[in-house]
Amino acid sequence: MTLPKSLLLVAAVTGLLLLIPLIAMQYTAEVNWTFSDFVFAAVVLFGAGATFVFIARMGNNGTYRLAAAIGVLAGLLLVWANAAVGLVGSSHNPANMLYAAVLFVALGGAIAARFRPLGTSNAMFAAALTYLVVTGIALFVWKPTGNAAEPSAPFLNVLVANVVFAGVWALAGLLFRRAAEPVSGPQVAQ
Repeated sequence: MTLPKSLLLVAAVTGLLLLIPLIAMQYTAEVNWTFSDFVFAAVVLFGAGATFVFIARMGNNGTYRLAAAIGVLAGLLLVWANAAVGLVGSSHNPANMLYAAVLFVALGGAIAARFRPLGTSNAMFAAALTYLVVTGIALFVWKPTGNAAEPSAPFLNVLVANVVFAGVWALAGLLFRRAAEPVSGPQVAQ
């Protein structure tokens, strides 16, 4: 599929996904998106889809494309969760801004590696490590207030959720590492 057609498909899927909250708003008061919510979601969803399209085109096998999909999904989930509820405390907690470093490490490392599988693998592992370091710093700095804006979430819940998110980055790293391995055919006994 050509690049323009791929991006058009990403735009169409983004539009279809945005119909879900738009339709839900007609039937329930629980979903109450503003115009800026739709703009934010459109930018994030289209940006993630376009990023996947560009990165996946640089690989030559299914493992590379799967690794790219998981890496982009990890970035999408990081941005979405951080904007929606916050990864540490509420979404208004300034410690959550530290997680931008994870995206910079992942994308910056992949760009520096020219998206070659081994270098991109290292970037994903570095992003996972950065994620854990940022979580440690944020948890050290974060002091839950217990009020409605900043509920007192159990420390273990926050820690486990963040370790799982870091694991998604590590999984992308493992898959990129696997994509770097040469493909060998079946061994013939002699």
